[in-house]
Amino acid sequence: MTTTDTLHDLYIEQLRDLYNAENQLLKALPEMAKAAYDPSLKEGITTHLEQTKEHVRRLENIFENHDESPKGKTCKAMEGLIAEGRENISEHEDLAVRDAGLIADAQRIEHYEIAGYGCVRTFAGILGHDRDMVVLQQTLDEEGETDKELTAIAGRLNFVAQEGGEDDK
Repeated sequence: MTTTDTLHDLYIEQLRDLYNAENQLLKALPEMAKAAYDPSLKEGITTHLEQTKEHVRRLENIFENHDESPKGKTCKAMEGLIAEGRENISEHEDLAVRDAGLIADAQRIEHYEIAGYGCVRTFAGILGHDRDMVVLQQTLDEEGETDKELTAIAGRLNFVAQEGGEDDK
């Protein structure tokens, strides 16, 4: 394990963490979309999958511009968040309740990403990496929009789950 002695070292380490997190999501989001019952939730997750692919490309460009490798960091937090999401999928037979759980899991993931991108965007600004800062802000904005969309979907679906939900009979 390498030590981080400078803010730039920490910046690169945090970018690697986000890169690994986004790549884990590329594998998990299709599972979440398949498990979602509500069409708007399924569509929202699928849309975020496409955004996540772009987020990975953006991060790869940042690493290339700094002549750094994106590899070398495992995001244990994302591993845990995804594992909890998988548990939700397998534990809830009622489809509306499962969807409510999927939204909760997805929002936890979004909040983690928002925190991570907010930090690296700030580091980029302090370090004078203005191009990085603009790109990272764009991703941060998209993550925030996804969170708002999930909140809107939850506003409708959580009442369905509370009313007895949907079953697949």
